[in-house]
Amino acid sequence: MTARATEGFVAEGDPVPLHPQVKMLLDGMAQAGGPTVETLSPPEARQVFRQLIALDQPEEVTRVDDRQVPSPEGDIPVRVYTPAEAVGEAPGVLVWFHGGGFVIGDLDTADAICRALANRAAAVVVSVDYRLAPEHPAPAAVEDCLAALAWTVENAELLGVDATKVAVGGDSAGGNLAALVCQRVRDEFGPDIDFQLLVYPATDLTLSHPSIDQNGEGYFLTRAAMTWFMANYLGDGDPKDAAVSPLHADTLAGLPPALVITAEFDPLRDEGEAYAARLAEAGVPVELARYDGQIHGFFGLMSLLEDGAAAVDRAGAALRAALA
Repeated sequence: MTARATEGFVAEGDPVPLHPQVKMLLDGMAQAGGPTVETLSPPEARQVFRQLIALDQPEEVTRVDDRQVPSPEGDIPVRVYTPAEAVGEAPGVLVWFHGGGFVIGDLDTADAICRALANRAAAVVVSVDYRLAPEHPAPAAVEDCLAALAWTVENAELLGVDATKVAVGGDSAGGNLAALVCQRVRDEFGPDIDFQLLVYPATDLTLSHPSIDQNGEGYFLTRAAMTWFMANYLGDGDPKDAAVSPLHADTLAGLPPALVITAEFDPLRDEGEAYAARLAEAGVPVELARYDGQIHGFFGLMSLLEDGAAAVDRAGAALRAALA
């Protein structure tokens, strides 16, 4: 049973029930018990996250290469995925930024998503292992993502990709970084970006939208966890600063076309949809898809959740069209 994906900008109505597959997953997690993320140290939380993501089953691609991107702050690890079937001699490229609240996540936790997107988009995917907080607070992650994007374009021939067909994307914190990268590239006249894929993006780090409280307990990602992530990432920084919260930018005009994916029972739902609405108001072509009955993280659990698989298929099709 695949939940309905609500298209476009719709008024709030009665929620649909939690998807049965999601309820089973949440019930299993509750029975298993274990500490919540906000009670752990960042290294401990990273290990727990790796164990959770290991539930998903990666698919085969033609080739996977680990490389290093030089930067003034030290080399940035990236992982390059060549799809099972590429379109043309030089396919397009997606630069992907993983989720994890800016504190957890790495190349391994993003592996299954990157393999699936490479195959469905028929594009090379460059996954970026940006620096994590609190060891490296904002704006370290954004700077690493910008450096990785510039390296990808400059090394298009090495990677076997077309430098004129470039997309960026990410889930959760990675969606925040993808949105910020697009804004910085626009403002600083960086390489052309053809498309942005924003999967339940964190666009407003103030934690002030209604869905934060509506869905902030019992649906995997909690308000307490988000408060912990923000404290580690921002420190004393201002969450209203447009350098960390893309929704607070003065204008969204001139940004690349976007697909924004949200989930009904996600605390980040409202800010993702608010960002999509502002893109549309600014004249940016944008498609918004809310997956009813779903929770934060469903996109990355495609082998467990039918809607996760459907959303990845949809994202891949949008990327394939944008990079054709």
